[in-house]
Amino acid sequence: MRIGYNPAKSIKGVATPATITIAVLNYIPFLSGFYAEMLDVLKMTLSRIHETADLPFDLLLFDNGSCQEAQDYLLEEYRQGRIQYLFLSEKNLGKGGAWNIILNAAPGEVLSYTDNDVYFKPGWLSRSIEILETFPNVGMVTARPIRTIEELYSNTIAWAEQEKEATVETGHFMTWEAYNEFETSLGKEEGARQRYDEGMDIKITYKGEAALAGASHWQFTGYKKVLQQFLPFEMDRPMGQVIRLDERVNQAGLLRLMPVESLAENMSNTLRNVPGQKAKPAPAKKGSRKYWLLDFKPVRFGMMRIYDAIFRWYYDRDTH
Repeated sequence: MRIGYNPAKSIKGVATPATITIAVLNYIPFLSGFYAEMLDVLKMTLSRIHETADLPFDLLLFDNGSCQEAQDYLLEEYRQGRIQYLFLSEKNLGKGGAWNIILNAAPGEVLSYTDNDVYFKPGWLSRSIEILETFPNVGMVTARPIRTIEELYSNTIAWAEQEKEATVETGHFMTWEAYNEFETSLGKEEGARQRYDEGMDIKITYKGEAALAGASHWQFTGYKKVLQQFLPFEMDRPMGQVIRLDERVNQAGLLRLMPVESLAENMSNTLRNVPGQKAKPAPAKKGSRKYWLLDFKPVRFGMMRIYDAIFRWYYDRDTH
């Protein structure tokens, strides 16, 4: 027998989700080594979303089995109303497994996805939506220009070349500064200028809107119903296979586009990559040449490559 009257019956209406869902995927297994600054990086990402997103949105965050400190922070953000939908996974499902849940669970008609290490600039969301709504059959829009593999946007070029209202131009439309910022965040400073000079951008103008050909899985905006057609993602590794989304979007004949201007930066795993806040190397201890040697560019580059390889061998087998 029921006891009392269910007060929910007196509720006349329920909340309506925002048209846009911004979804963040987070994974911070511990706060040392590679991940020493990642909680601060995550905080910066969420802060920049709230400060720069210039259209109404709901924030969805999927945590892929992070450490207690990270989950405690996310729970507090949720309690403060800064995260509308919070998913805490006990296990790391990898990016593909997380995408399977995010793309089904996001309530908005438009999904704007981001990794947990992106520094957004003012106007990034509305600019992404402008491109999404102006061009036909768009699969994904990334909020900054990058150089990607041409095979992954071949159908974008094919569409533009046969579309009477579209013009196609090849040249250096991305600035050197924007190119270098992204390469530096990936630890690819060596030879960046030569790669920039030798490479080219493809600009497509359609109905007065200009965009570069290409996009990337680390940050993208698209219609949820379009992105859902590529589910499920079955990946046996947590990373290294996420390019499958880029491949599937292109194979489906959908456009992959980016604004000409840089409206997002990759912070990677350190706040040193925050624009305008580059951290200076720690001063060497007096009387010691050890720190000078570690800061010597060829030594630092080689040591970081070795560290990265060891980390992937022993850790990326099992985690995101």
